Amino acid sequence: MAIHESTQSSGNRWENEPNPNILDDREVVTRDWSVESALSKIHHNYAEETDSPVSFFHFLERLKTMKREGWRRKGIMHGESISDHMYRMSILTMLAPASLASRLDLAKCTRMALIHDMAEALVGDITPEDGIPKPEKSRREAETMDYVCNKLLGKFNGGLNARQIREIWQEYEDSKTLESQFVHDIDKIELLLQMVEYEREKGGDTDLGEFLWVSAKIQSAEVKAWTDHLLWERLELWQSFAVPQ
Repeated sequence: MAIHESTQSSGNRWENEPNPNILDDREVVTRDWSVESALSKIHHNYAEETDSPVSFFHFLERLKTMKREGWRRKGIMHGESISDHMYRMSILTMLAPASLASRLDLAKCTRMALIHDMAEALVGDITPEDGIPKPEKSRREAETMDYVCNKLLGKFNGGLNARQIREIWQEYEDSKTLESQFVHDIDKIELLLQMVEYEREKGGDTDLGEFLWVSAKIQSAEVKAWTDHLLWERLELWQSFAVPQ
């Protein structure tokens, strides 16, 4: 199966179908998206510019219920949520081998893993199949993070936590620091772990190998070693499916 290098880690190319995580499919076509238009599709309002973080706490609930779109497009309708993905990523960052951990701010890496997809609570889990160019995707996510940090958290604790969240999110997006590059690697191996787990769950009925292209994008030797072990496990798994039970 040919692999498209241009796709992102949330998935590959599938048939054209609506994305339930995008609040208004018409906006996908017209690029007419704003924070305000997205918020207008939500049936309740978030209190803004208060000195309490409770509205932000409620906002995070969306990450718990919104499914990762790449798996849905492969017919896995009750798959992981965005929060599920970020939670395991955060644990993986804590397990960086000493050869890598000695060069990293691991606490920042863990925070970055928990923050990096936060904008998807409003933007949705956009995949290449949605037809949204990367600059437009980045615009939506940046404007969402500005909304979160200015409107929901801007007056809490003098805005300190908001500034920290926004800076860490931007550092991940820029992918220039060792910490951000490590978390990008963790993002990829977490997807590969979930891929193998869904294949195991389906008992050989579903081949998700089209996601394997992300393994070639992993940079650090330490995460590559984890990936090599995982792909060896996957090979054994598929060999076991070929053996009559």
